[in-house]
Amino acid sequence: MRLERPVLQVALDFENLSRAMLAAREAVDGGADWVEAGTPLIKSEGLNAVRELKKAFPDHRVVADMKVMDTGAFEVEIAAKSGADLVTVLGAADDDTIAEAVRGGELYGAEVVVDLLGVPDPVARTKRAADLGVGAVCFHIGIDMQMQGKTPFAVLGELAKASPIPVAVAGGLNSETVAEAVRAGAQILVVGGAITKSPQIAEATRRIREAIATRTEVATELFRRYSGDEVRTAFLKVSSPNVTDAMQRQGAMHGIVPRLRDRSVRVAGPAVTVVTRNGDWAKPVEAIDRAGPGDVIVIDAGGGPTAVWGELASWSAHGRKVAAVVLDGAIRDLDAILDLGFPAFSRSVSSDAGEPKGHGEIGVEVTVGGQRVRPGDWIVGDASGLVVVPRERAQEVANRALDVLEHENRVREEIQRGSTLSAVQKLERWERVG
Repeated sequence: MRLERPVLQVALDFENLSRAMLAAREAVDGGADWVEAGTPLIKSEGLNAVRELKKAFPDHRVVADMKVMDTGAFEVEIAAKSGADLVTVLGAADDDTIAEAVRGGELYGAEVVVDLLGVPDPVARTKRAADLGVGAVCFHIGIDMQMQGKTPFAVLGELAKASPIPVAVAGGLNSETVAEAVRAGAQILVVGGAITKSPQIAEATRRIREAIATRTEVATELFRRYSGDEVRTAFLKVSSPNVTDAMQRQGAMHGIVPRLRDRSVRVAGPAVTVVTRNGDWAKPVEAIDRAGPGDVIVIDAGGGPTAVWGELASWSAHGRKVAAVVLDGAIRDLDAILDLGFPAFSRSVSSDAGEPKGHGEIGVEVTVGGQRVRPGDWIVGDASGLVVVPRERAQEVANRALDVLEHENRVREEIQRGSTLSAVQKLERWERVG
C-alpha cells in the first residue's frame, strides 16, 4: 500500500445503518478520505452495511472493520464481495490466519490491515505482518482503555519508524491529537467519535482535515479524555443522568432532594462521610473542619425528621469552600441556605433541630439514599439528583459520562432536524423479544 499523503478514515461505530449513512455523507462532505463500517455496525447490520456504503461512496475506499480472528480467507472474501477495499484482521490471530486473509484479499481485490489491539510487542508483530503481505497495520487503543486515559502516542513514533508498511492509528483522536499522530509518523488517521458525535459532522471533519494537513492542533472542548487529576473538571461538564448512564444505570441516590435555587448548579467532589443519629448535629458540624475545598459532606442521619444541618453550618462549610452537603435526614433554615447559594441535598426539611450530643463517627462507610458511600468516593450532583462514583473508577466514569453527553448531543441534533427519539434509535427494532 502506497499513500501520497496522510489519510483521514471516519469510523462509523453505530448500531443502526440509517444513522451511519447520514454521518458518512456529512463526513465525506467534510473531507473524509476513507469510510469505515465499524465493528458494532457490522455486528448489528451485517455486511449489508459495507454494501450500502460502497454504493453510496464508490470513489472512496471502504474499510470493513471485521477484526478477523479465524477463517481469514473466507471472512476477507465475503467482505470484499460486499464492497470492502480493506479488511481488518487482529494481530493476535495466528500467522496462518493472517496469511490466508492476505491470499483471500488478493483474489478479490481487498487489502488486509492488521489491528494491533492487545498485541504485547507491536513492533515485532508489525514486521511479521509485513512479511506476511498485509497492506498496513493499525495501532489501536480501545475504547475501554481510552476511558482510563491511555493514549497511543507513547508507542506510535517508535512503531512508525520501524514499520516497513503504512501505520494507521485509532483511539480517541480529535482535532488536537491528529496533528501529533501525523508528526509521529502515522499515515492513516482513524477518527470516530470526534466526527460522528459532533452535531455538525461536516464542520468537525473539516477541522480535523485541516489539522492533518497543517500538522497543527485545532483546539476543541469536546472529544477528549481526562487524566486522573482532571476528574473534577470532567464531572462538572456532565449531568448526573450522564453519570448514571455511564455506570449502566447504577449509583443514583433515591429520595434525596436537591435544594437549589439556581438549577444550573453542578457539584462534584470526593466524599467526607458522617454517620449520626436523628437530631444529633455534633458530628456533621465537626466534619466541616475536616473537609477541604471541593469536598462533599455526606451525612447518614438514618432518614430522621429532626434537622442536623442549618444556616450556620452552611455558612461554615461555605467559608471552607466545601462543595455541598448531602444529607439522608432533615435540614432547616432552607430560605437562608438558598439565599447563601450553598448547594444542599436532603431527604426532608424541618424547622426542628436536635442537640449536639456527639454520637456517630466521621470518615466511615455510610448509606445515603440507598447507596453505599465510602470516604473519597465521588459525589456528582445537580438539579436531577445525586450519583455516587466509586473512587477507584472516578477517572473512567468521568470519561464515559462525557462520551454519553457527546452521543446525546448528536442525537439531539438529529431530532431537531425533524426526527424523533424513537425514530433515531429505531426502538421497535431493538425491543427485547420474549
